[in-house]
Amino acid sequence: MKEDYYEILGVSKDASAAEIKKAYRKMALKYHPDKNPGDTKAEEMFKKSAEAYEVLGNQDKRAKYDRFGHQAFEGGGFGGGGMNMDDIFSQFGDIFGGGFGGGFSGFGGFGGGQRRTKGSNLRIRVSLNLEDIANGCEKKIKVKRKVQAPGTTYKTCSTCNGTGQVTRVTNTILGRMQTASPCGTCSGTGQILDHKPAGADAQGLTMKEETVSIKIPAGVEDGMQLKVAGKGNEAPGNGIPGDLLVAIEEKEHPTLQREGDNLHYDLYISFSEAALGTSKEIDTVTGKVRIKIEEGVQSGKILRLRGKGISSINGYGKGDLLVHVNVWTPKTLSREQKEFFERMADDENFRPNPEKSDKSFFEKVKDMFS
Repeated sequence: MKEDYYEILGVSKDASAAEIKKAYRKMALKYHPDKNPGDTKAEEMFKKSAEAYEVLGNQDKRAKYDRFGHQAFEGGGFGGGGMNMDDIFSQFGDIFGGGFGGGFSGFGGFGGGQRRTKGSNLRIRVSLNLEDIANGCEKKIKVKRKVQAPGTTYKTCSTCNGTGQVTRVTNTILGRMQTASPCGTCSGTGQILDHKPAGADAQGLTMKEETVSIKIPAGVEDGMQLKVAGKGNEAPGNGIPGDLLVAIEEKEHPTLQREGDNLHYDLYISFSEAALGTSKEIDTVTGKVRIKIEEGVQSGKILRLRGKGISSINGYGKGDLLVHVNVWTPKTLSREQKEFFERMADDENFRPNPEKSDKSFFEKVKDMFS
């Protein structure tokens, strides 16, 4: 069972954003790999605290965590879990400030001082219909990304001797002070371009089209963003590739309307169908189904088809399909039809006579959200 994020950072559940940030910075400084070279327990604590801060340091993610716990981030790739050193330094580098003589060594320091650069992220938009969203799917998308050109070679930077850092000694009134900063020649990577093939850019990279498989979990919503790790642009030398960020766009369905995990369907029937009863075929996200309409059904009746909605992104089952029955009133009548309804005007079967079981409009709305 995963540890509670609040306990990992040592803060209470009502801690302010500033208190959470302060607690994370304290732990990051304490367990940073540069201070604990070769200490796997310190490295693990460093990763745990970063994962906790990724969630608690974000207002929306924290609200989801407070409500659903760790389950809020399972299966969808939305924050938390499986963070590596490169993710931590790229996302939370500002937390560490300028401490320890000019800042920490950077991505994957582990006491060696070399900084591994990360390639830039790519962003794409994927349009999904309601059936894709309800059931989850896998999409294959063609992406143009920068990769190291075949034949590109790199060599150790002579300025920093491959460490990615240069050390400077400054005389101050307090004595000699030593500071370390990223190497300006290799931008802190410890390597420089040795051989550049024809067609490659100044970093030894070239553009390549690649088909990327993207697994879309059931229940995603319009505007959500998924991350496919390592499918962004590559970095030169021994750097790590960026990520592919996938923005979800939900297409409008012709007959179904979505509300969270529930779906709504407007069903129109005639006077005669309402009086005599009928059966109707309606759309669902798994295909068409036929439903029975009882005789004497009233306009505004809501039929609930349980489990015919959208799967919850958090794994809490499926929503329902709510069928709204609307009795269609004809706008024009023939002479015979008018005569019939005139004869029925005083018939007791045609007079409104709601029973206790016939819920009011407000009761129906209440039931919809219960």
